[in-house]
Amino acid sequence: MSQERYPVLWIGQVAVVTLPAEIDVTNAGTVRDELLSVLTQGAALLVVDLSKTSFCDSAGVSALVRTFRRAATSESSMRLVVSTPAVQRVLSITGIDLLVDTYPSVAASLAGQPGQGGQGGQGGQGGQGQPDNATAKADTDGGGA
Repeated sequence: MSQERYPVLWIGQVAVVTLPAEIDVTNAGTVRDELLSVLTQGAALLVVDLSKTSFCDSAGVSALVRTFRRAATSESSMRLVVSTPAVQRVLSITGIDLLVDTYPSVAASLAGQPGQGGQGGQGGQGGQGQPDNATAKADTDGGGA
């Protein structure tokens, strides 16, 4: 197993992964691999900290969607921490904010209850309660997990 490239904080079975300032085609594959690796290590809840991320392109969105799908199939949960307007907009346009609960801070994500996302309660924990078009909008790469 390769050495982790992004900081991971474990709190019991909760893993908080802090991602870089920019997620694009040059590093999205590594981001995806690192997030999937944390799920494989037994995270019951994966908190993806994008609070310092100011740019995320479609490759980054695809990495998040693939991680969400894997979490759902492994009976894990995933939450996003998003504080920059640019990343919030990308998640809104693509429908990711309807698929995954989003929070304004790591502390809020750890205190939050399923379906009680910090961005106005949006998000469908484990894919429950999401509109049918949320998955279609979020499937930017057309591929499976």
